[in-house]
Amino acid sequence: MPRPAGNVRLKAARLAAGFNSQQVLADALTEHAKRMGIRGLSIGVRQVRRWESDNPPWPQPDCQRVLAHLLGQSMESLGFTPPWGPESHHPDPVRRTLVAGGVAALGVTMSPGRAVAAPQPATAGTDFEAVTRSHRRLYWSVAPARLHPAVMAHASLGCALLPETEDSTRRVLAAALAETYLLAGRIEFFDLREPSAAHDTLLLALQAAGEADDALLGSAILAHMAFIPGWGQDRDGALERMIAARTYARRAPASAEFLAWLDAVEAECETRCGNTRTALHLIGHAEDVLNDGNEHPSPEWMDWFSPARLAAFKGNTQLLAGHLPQARETLLAALEAMAPGEEKQRTVVCADLAAVEAASGNPEAACAYAGQALDQLAVTWYAAGMDRVREVRRALTPHQHERCVRDLDDRLYDWSTTVSALSR
Repeated sequence: MPRPAGNVRLKAARLAAGFNSQQVLADALTEHAKRMGIRGLSIGVRQVRRWESDNPPWPQPDCQRVLAHLLGQSMESLGFTPPWGPESHHPDPVRRTLVAGGVAALGVTMSPGRAVAAPQPATAGTDFEAVTRSHRRLYWSVAPARLHPAVMAHASLGCALLPETEDSTRRVLAAALAETYLLAGRIEFFDLREPSAAHDTLLLALQAAGEADDALLGSAILAHMAFIPGWGQDRDGALERMIAARTYARRAPASAEFLAWLDAVEAECETRCGNTRTALHLIGHAEDVLNDGNEHPSPEWMDWFSPARLAAFKGNTQLLAGHLPQARETLLAALEAMAPGEEKQRTVVCADLAAVEAASGNPEAACAYAGQALDQLAVTWYAAGMDRVREVRRALTPHQHERCVRDLDDRLYDWSTTVSALSR
């Protein structure tokens, strides 16, 4: 007699998500529950084993939330059968959020084509979109740790509203929900330094973009997902996501600016993986694309890229390639071209100029630029900028007894900076 197969759907989802054993999934679910703010939830391997059995028990509500959010699928898609059967008319509130459009609590799992009730007015999409737009603008001035909970709460509202809309209202709301999750993922990755959480959130953004059938937004999300393996020096993982991002971009009227940004993202991933020559070639191509232009406008939500930021990408790559005079020239031009609202990127450019001077044996100039970066960080926090400043300080170790470096240490490790950095 062949052995029973068990819950093959959950097992397949587990393996597809990279959890090669039941123990690894159990540990990941427990940790993910903490990140979602679900306190006291501990999931052991025995529980996962029961879920992967022939007759898996229906998980408790908190377990449902964590499973749906981590694996990106509904309970039914993961092989679970609710105790009230497959109908979607059960009064249980958790069940209502898992069906009717496939939007899970704090996570979306799309099931296109389902008929849903539509009690929300036609203005629901644009009203939700208006808040999304406001959050996008606030990102450049509000402390990330303060903004992130508001963005996630807005996403949760979008998940609740989506099953109650249809047609054009549903598409508008889904696109705004995708942008909201994209913003949350950007904060988690660039500001809070939580790549695992960012991956999960960006996956939700991609699912929402699919519900909106917005290929260009999908391309932007996939390119952001490439940063995660790229910064982890997983070149194959980054390139796979970039191929997907470029494929989606071909399905939409992508602006020259958007296409140049894709080159810049891939260039940064190559740089992180030590391939500066390839990265400089990609940046050169991006410069050509920007110079040639095309007839397509950039989407309103693409507020993270400009020619000055491309120059900043280039200067950093030249720095890491050891082309110090060229890096200095490029970064100074980028700093000069920065527009109001690009303060976070200004921090990174100042830190890179400091790194150029440190590598050139000019500790005083290095400390001066690092000080400018810290000035900006005191106004607008940016974890990536602080990381660059710390890299500069490590490069200045041979000069650590000089007065300028000691003064930098006093600023880098004063009460406000230390507490601020450790609390974010």
